[in-house]
Amino acid sequence: MAITTHVLDLTYGKPGSHIKIDLYQITKNGKEYLKTVVTNQDGRIDEAMLTREEVTTGEYEFLFHIGEYFRVQGIEQQEPYFLEFVPVRFGVQNLESHYHIPLLISPWGYQVYRGS
Repeated sequence: MAITTHVLDLTYGKPGSHIKIDLYQITKNGKEYLKTVVTNQDGRIDEAMLTREEVTTGEYEFLFHIGEYFRVQGIEQQEPYFLEFVPVRFGVQNLESHYHIPLLISPWGYQVYRGS
């Protein structure tokens, strides 16, 4: 069991490299920051966001910093960008399952799903 992700850039048909991702756990008091990682050249993270030992049942949230990524790519938009951040909130019910949450992005939209 682990929580992982990767990012694909639909605008250019390539991995979303060097994208900052924050991870939070949702608690009764709000959001608790857990960690920040950056995607590699393949749009993947080098290690699991959380390992089997670190995961508990409950809600989590990724915050993908895609505005920074598209600025580096040279996408011209007026400030503020249409999508500066993409939050993805998901629930973990089964501690024996792997939770892989890919994100497909463009400057104008995104799609998320539970992968394998």
